[in-house]
Amino acid sequence: MKYEIGDFVSKPVTGICKIENILYLNPQDEKNDKLYYLMKPVEDEKEKIYVPVSNSASRLRLCLTKEEAWNLIKRIPEIPTAWTNNEKMREQSYKEAVKSNDPEALVAIIKMIYQRKQKRLAQGKKCTTTDARYFQVAENLLYVELGIALGKPKQQICKTIIDYMNQSESRRHKIFTK
Repeated sequence: MKYEIGDFVSKPVTGICKIENILYLNPQDEKNDKLYYLMKPVEDEKEKIYVPVSNSASRLRLCLTKEEAWNLIKRIPEIPTAWTNNEKMREQSYKEAVKSNDPEALVAIIKMIYQRKQKRLAQGKKCTTTDARYFQVAENLLYVELGIALGKPKQQICKTIIDYMNQSESRRHKIFTK
């Protein structure tokens, strides 16, 4: 089995879940029954999700480790923005990024939406509803995972990223001004 009870895994769209149990849904018929992971999303402890062990590889991945989370944060400036001009294609790329279960894809659309929002505000326009919705979804998925990996509440993750970026920027500035 790929995952164990107590593991934190990422499930597309749902986000980070904790594996609570591995069980047969019908214990009386073990021979014909599939084995399932019973998971609870960290954002909604009351919800229960069952994922068949047999096809979990395509649906789940382990949550980032602390080291992987810091490596991702360090790479944020280098991760290309997922820029799309076409309105319909943009929403499709948002959906694909959310479904991809890839933290880098989430960073790419967060960067794009942030840049679009700044551009629109400078033109005296509001952020579009679609941008606002996907920005919130992508940030939540990313920040919950980084929070679990770094042992911090999700509300502190944005500040952690900004603080890191400011520190690394000031270090670069010191190197180039010597």
